[in-house]
Amino acid sequence: METARIEDIWDVIVVGAGFAGLKAAFELKKAGKQVLVLEARDRVGGRSKAGEIHGQTIDLGGQWVGPQQKLLLAQAKELGVKTYSQFTTGASLVSRDGSVQSYHSNIPKLPIISLLEIARLERRWNKEAKTLPVGKPWLAEKAMRWDAETVESWILKNVRTHAAQDFIRAIVGALFCCNASQLSYLFFLEYFRQGQGLEVLISTKGGAQQDKFVGGAWQISKLIADQLQDHLILNSPVLAIEQDVDHVRVDCQTRSFKAKKMIIATPPVLASRIDYVPALPIKREKLLQSMAMGAVIKVHLAYAKAFWREQQFNGAVVSTDRAVSIVFDQSPEDQNHGVLLGLIEGDHAIALSALDVETRRQRVIADITYYFGQQAAHPLEYIEQDWLTEEWSQGGYVAHMPPGVMTSYGDCIREPFGHIHWAGTETATEWSGYLDGALQSGIRAAKEIINTY
Repeated sequence: METARIEDIWDVIVVGAGFAGLKAAFELKKAGKQVLVLEARDRVGGRSKAGEIHGQTIDLGGQWVGPQQKLLLAQAKELGVKTYSQFTTGASLVSRDGSVQSYHSNIPKLPIISLLEIARLERRWNKEAKTLPVGKPWLAEKAMRWDAETVESWILKNVRTHAAQDFIRAIVGALFCCNASQLSYLFFLEYFRQGQGLEVLISTKGGAQQDKFVGGAWQISKLIADQLQDHLILNSPVLAIEQDVDHVRVDCQTRSFKAKKMIIATPPVLASRIDYVPALPIKREKLLQSMAMGAVIKVHLAYAKAFWREQQFNGAVVSTDRAVSIVFDQSPEDQNHGVLLGLIEGDHAIALSALDVETRRQRVIADITYYFGQQAAHPLEYIEQDWLTEEWSQGGYVAHMPPGVMTSYGDCIREPFGHIHWAGTETATEWSGYLDGALQSGIRAAKEIINTY
């Protein structure tokens, strides 16, 4: 319900009803502030989104939670949303150089010399990540050197075996949905620091993919939004923001609103498209324009049964040579049918996004059949979410920094501009890129405002 009047002066206006914006608004409401949330989409949730396949509710966006992600777990518990374990019984599959093999560890089966090299590199990454000051990685002693090169150039200089090179490129694709040539090595290290290292980031048991939410992660945002009642307006993209000494005015297509303070909790690329008066500081503008979103398509395929379990596979796949590069079992707990989810990332996502739906569907099915055999060739249903075509996301999972951005502009990422404060998972100091990081950023932005008046 919309009851906000144009003449109202709100304490705070929040732009964006994803996890970050909703959490900020809820914290402000608890502190007694009058808050209005403006959302461009016709739904809440941001980069989390509900879908359905074969009668089962699914997450078309972010969905996993690890035991280290305390904020997300606490928020879910507070709202009565329970978790359950990602299915892991059986062998995983790795596809590389035209061959599919099974393995039972966190790291795919690779030549022993490559596994030894990866172990050495992991120790090095952990050591280097520990030198990054929390929240200020640009101040690290070697920040300028690390930010001057891409992960790809670092790989070519420091990684000897072909399999280890492929593995690191696959990690970049899986975590950032971009190529190693597009990513700053400093940003890569900071992501490792925030996510508590490689093993936690890529693991299921004990790691970031350990658990899922009963009914889906998307409902957490809906339940928070429900508590904001009529202080949320959908279908209201913000076009312009004008500040004076005492207030900020926010212009949408047909309405304007005024507040004492505001929080922008959108992906950086979307924040850069708003018209600001006075103009944003050059450094802030350059930062927003430089942080590119990753490219990802998430697909689900339903089958009459989880036939891969009968073959002693857990449904997990990591691939360096096919478009569907990551696969997980997404079957319902009652096992009345089977579901596989797949992730298409980076250049593969860009290429497949340009195809028509049916051609893309056939390409996906071909990859799943390549991994699991002919039983995968005829799914009962196919559902896809192309995040590249989401107008108010422009990709996923997270915006990343190319070389030079963090050391040139990164120090303003959380710096208020007049009455404007900044949230969003990209601004988090722990678990940036995750729902947990989005919650942290919302809490921090709300506290900044609460502490000002």
